[in-house]
Amino acid sequence: MIRTTASIILFAALGGAAFAQPEVMAWGNLTGFRVDGHLLEMSTSMCVAQPEMAGVSCTGREKQQNSYSRNGKVETVKIQMRAPREFRDALGAGWSMNATEVVEDTGPASGRIDLEFTSPEDANIGGAFLGLELPASVFSGGSVQLVEPDPATAGQTSLAAGVAEQNEYVRAMAKGARFISRTRQIEVTFAEPTLVIVRDDRRKGSYNLQVLFAVLMGKTTAGQTAKKSFAFKVTGEIDKNPVEITLDAAHPGRLFDGMGGNFRLQNARTDAQVIDYSLENIRVAWGRVEMPWSIWQPEENSDPLAAARAGNVNPRVAQAMEMARRLAQKGMPVIVSAWQAPAWAVLGATGRGGAGFAGGRGAAPGAPTPAGAAPAGAGRGAMPPQQTGPRGNPLNPEKMGRIKESIAAYLLFLKEKYGVEPAMFTFNESDLGINVRQTPREHDELIKTLGAYFAVKGLATKLALGDTSDANPIGFIQPALHDPEAAKYIAAVDFHSWRGCTDEILAQWRDAARELNVPLIVAEGSTDAAAYRYPQIFSEQSFALYEINLYLRILSIAQPESILQWQFTADYSVLAGGGIFGDTGPLRPTRRFWNLKQLASTPPRSFSLPVACDKQPNLTCAAFGDIADGIYTVHIVNNGAARTATLTGFPPTVKQLRLWVTDAERGMKETDHVPVNDGKAQVVLAATSYTTVVSGN
Repeated sequence: MIRTTASIILFAALGGAAFAQPEVMAWGNLTGFRVDGHLLEMSTSMCVAQPEMAGVSCTGREKQQNSYSRNGKVETVKIQMRAPREFRDALGAGWSMNATEVVEDTGPASGRIDLEFTSPEDANIGGAFLGLELPASVFSGGSVQLVEPDPATAGQTSLAAGVAEQNEYVRAMAKGARFISRTRQIEVTFAEPTLVIVRDDRRKGSYNLQVLFAVLMGKTTAGQTAKKSFAFKVTGEIDKNPVEITLDAAHPGRLFDGMGGNFRLQNARTDAQVIDYSLENIRVAWGRVEMPWSIWQPEENSDPLAAARAGNVNPRVAQAMEMARRLAQKGMPVIVSAWQAPAWAVLGATGRGGAGFAGGRGAAPGAPTPAGAAPAGAGRGAMPPQQTGPRGNPLNPEKMGRIKESIAAYLLFLKEKYGVEPAMFTFNESDLGINVRQTPREHDELIKTLGAYFAVKGLATKLALGDTSDANPIGFIQPALHDPEAAKYIAAVDFHSWRGCTDEILAQWRDAARELNVPLIVAEGSTDAAAYRYPQIFSEQSFALYEINLYLRILSIAQPESILQWQFTADYSVLAGGGIFGDTGPLRPTRRFWNLKQLASTPPRSFSLPVACDKQPNLTCAAFGDIADGIYTVHIVNNGAARTATLTGFPPTVKQLRLWVTDAERGMKETDHVPVNDGKAQVVLAATSYTTVVSGN
């Protein structure tokens, strides 16, 4: 059932959302400007070009080192870029570039970007630019109008679709540019004449229009800097049209147990308060904990089970096991995952994050700023920008006997001492090597090896198929998916939600779970694996919206049994204050907390239901039905302006809806009840809000 805490607390995101007109990603890319909640889309980036403009490398998620901060209406992003491998190969030498971007909200649908590039060393480049990508769906067929162009003949140019693989529409000096379409206009002005390049590049698979505003041109010398200021003004149509959402209550899909959480202990000073608050205020249906394997058995010839039975247990091992017991006592299935392997169990030199890898998700949230190094054993697995070579370490096949004994011994002691028999065991993100690396075939063989051995030892624990770093490596699960011997030991199909995915990929994960007739689990849920490095982003409206949008999309298409939030600890915390990341204010929920609580309050025993809102570009929806008790739930994220929604398809027994809303000012606040007549009801969706409707009295 939907439940709320005794009082509604204004959350940390409120301060940033009140004037958040430019929407800035933590790596510096603007996604657009919001007007009345509606996002007038565009996309900026910081770009470095090869000589002769043969290729352009631009900022993006996990593509560079970056930091993020906000001070009132001003957001600052600092980056360190390096040439991608293909550029280094083509040039025979690489380049590096640092940049500081300051974005200021200067009024409705307007803002200023101050961008400074610094070349830390001599570099053979074509230039450094502020990039602007214009969606072809809006601007193709429009025009660009230069302000004070040189030559004057470059005044206005059509943006009609080109026919070549690469089409250059404009290359001229000017003091500004206006990009005009039927529904939108973007104006960018500069204080001094600046090179403006407008082109598309279909060789890169994009039909969007790329605009480059020069900041630094040609080869650079060590220490060379250049800075320019860009003023943006965006106008366009604001979509406030009413929408219709249609529920299909007659065709239930797979069961949704509810939201789960990760409880990997990494921060002794700040974890406990977040764990306590989360477990007391959110219905958590699944839990995932760490097996500190490298600490459990650091020496191959030791007997960790005998030592543990004699009372000699490392405190970190005991804490991880106690965390598992606490979750099991609440009645939730528990997943045990191993990150770091002992050196004797793998091939190659080991270190935090595996061979050739340092750091990762899990830097110390108790630190005033994101720590440069995580505590011992930490590191969730963010990919370092420009990482080359394989990550992690393969298991040593000659040690497989000792490996299965060691892992089984851990699970046996967890059962004997703490009364927990995990639902499943995984190696975290072994497709990527965080920190154990496997091939798809090795993953298949390990499932059979460990699964059979667990059974011999009397353990009901099985294996998860996948536990992949994100949804995209669907090929990683194929050998085991089609191996009948492995299928006997698979408890669930499992992926993580980092780095985005297509609807088609999500459907493939759904179908894989159906093929094996096991649950689908999203064992790590969130959107930005590197966000621990710039934790102020957690309080931004954009981060909260993208996260809850992703969850509803996954639930609607893939129909997982649970999505396990990363994390319900101080790492990627859904709470602010209490010393987390240097915030010494009182412990308090953020907008992300209320989003998760609202989603987690879906009534138990609810099945996924088809719901049609995909033709509404600003809406994301998921629906559920507790058919036995006649309770129907629809979750709706409105990513745009306020609008009226007509909900249809409720069974005749439904006479009334209760509504809860989370937005910039409310945290899971219940509003007025809404009548349902002949299966139809009307609700008002606030701008950039998350609304949940539940049938009941």
